Amino acid sequence: MSSNINLIDSFQEFKDFKNIDRPTVITVLEEVFRSMIRKRFGTDENVDVIVNPDNGDLEIWRTRVVMEDGFSEDDDLEIELAEAHQYDADLEVGDDYIEQITLESFGRRAILAARQTLVSKILELEKDEVFKKYKDREGELVIGEVYQIWKKEILVLDEDNNELILPKTEQIPADYFKKGDSIRAVVHKVDMMNSNPKIIISRTAPEFLQRLFELEVPEIFDGLITIKKIVREPGERAKVAVESYDDRIDPVGACVGMKGSRIHGIVRELRNENIDVINFTTNNSLYITRALSPARITSIKLDDENKTAAVYLKPDQVSLAIGRGGHNIKLAGKLTGYEIDVYRETGEEEEDVDIEEFADEIDNWIIDELKRVGLDTAKSVLSLTEDELIRRTDLEEDTIREIVRILQAEFE
Repeated sequence: MSSNINLIDSFQEFKDFKNIDRPTVITVLEEVFRSMIRKRFGTDENVDVIVNPDNGDLEIWRTRVVMEDGFSEDDDLEIELAEAHQYDADLEVGDDYIEQITLESFGRRAILAARQTLVSKILELEKDEVFKKYKDREGELVIGEVYQIWKKEILVLDEDNNELILPKTEQIPADYFKKGDSIRAVVHKVDMMNSNPKIIISRTAPEFLQRLFELEVPEIFDGLITIKKIVREPGERAKVAVESYDDRIDPVGACVGMKGSRIHGIVRELRNENIDVINFTTNNSLYITRALSPARITSIKLDDENKTAAVYLKPDQVSLAIGRGGHNIKLAGKLTGYEIDVYRETGEEEEDVDIEEFADEIDNWIIDELKRVGLDTAKSVLSLTEDELIRRTDLEEDTIREIVRILQAEFE
């Protein structure tokens, strides 16, 4: 083993470490050798460790002061004249004696220990770098390749082979991936678990939809259009409130694109999730009206103090306002911050009966379920077929039939 050790050859496996630049590796390596020097000589104050970052060469030089014979008090820092003359006859008292320390002089055991320490330190540094890198990227879009699929999560590798986790809860219900597939998601959460970085990515977070819009709509990326808020029921429906600071730009039209060209790619990525893009406004009444799109509202009564809104619609618009599974009205509420109640305009309200009037014959939880989907009067329930009632509510067929029987008896 020569005194001039080439690190690139000796530590061949380090060349493949991710996210660690060579100067950092060299710094760690120098510290490892200084630790070896302190163990052997008691100090490294008088030792120079020279590392060439270009070719990996390592040299270790120790300097000791030449003392008169019999006057050396510390052999690690000083050398007596007689001993110094064995190496250089021209040295005098007070001169510096400089010697090169070979790596082999430390012994095989010390070298193996140093090598193990170096590997451990580099691995630790690498984990810290991965954690810092992704901690700073929370909310950003990442692209990876599906490496392994488990029941509750998917293991994804990024371009540097860092491991990313996509839990089932962060997948769109209609998502289906196989090994080798390319996958897009946002960095959702980054933690250290037992000294290992755990990077959770998500396809259900609102930020994922926002990043897709930034990719597809240049005006958003350039800051001409701002996304004010996004709410989602992943795989079902999303509502996006946008605003433009340039009167010449139609924010909704820019986001949708000509014949839906821009939004089509986003919808496809989200497994056909319906996306409603609406103009943001500080006019709460108008904002709620837009948020309930595609339903057309007849009138609206706001209680700004309690953040509630009573919305009145024609009978054929009620189901549109509520949406399949109640998603439309739920998202409109999240988007605007108001609790929205839908009421049907029948033109015969004086002859209708509030559904709560039947509390003595119909259980309260059933009444609450009917009201949840906008059926708050007897006639609003009777205006729908039994099949429609079953589809819109979570009630059983027998329960629906009993409700209809009770309500019809009221008008006989």
